Amino acid sequence: MNHAFPCGTLPLDFVGTLRARRNAVPMEKLASPELLDAWFVESEMLDTAPGADEADLEVALELRESIYALIAARLTGEQFPAAAVDVVNRQAAGLAVQLQLGPDGTSRTGSASQGLASLAREAVEILGGDEEALLRECSRPECTQVYLDRSRGHRREWCAMRTCGNRVKAAAYRARQHVSKS
Repeated sequence: MNHAFPCGTLPLDFVGTLRARRNAVPMEKLASPELLDAWFVESEMLDTAPGADEADLEVALELRESIYALIAARLTGEQFPAAAVDVVNRQAAGLAVQLQLGPDGTSRTGSASQGLASLAREAVEILGGDEEALLRECSRPECTQVYLDRSRGHRREWCAMRTCGNRVKAAAYRARQHVSKS
């Protein structure tokens, strides 16, 4: 598996394909059309790879960064950047992934542009709906993953407990142990 899905919300997991955004050299998880194809299949958005090309990848990266710009604006209480709104709305206007019921259950088919349209639509629903108040960014300094805090009390701090939460708690424990030995 090439990709991680800690949020359970596809547009936010898609934003997370650029890891450690604030580092001097962030980690790009969509470095090729093949990795974009893998993301669509691993996320279970599509049953088979859509056959993305370089143009699809360029559009995907533009959409990802536009969604992140909108989320960052929402988190800081700023106005949405007009260019990012335009990109997301343009993509959301496209055809969505085809969902069909068959004898073996559901199937999801479509092109890369249909997958991106579906992601953009879901991002619009989050950013323009009640869930936008639940948007958070992971508290681990090296992580820039965004997520929806659906926890009771809305006090969740990490994108995922099994990764970032455990790292932060283990580091705090080690620091306490080091101080007590001094």
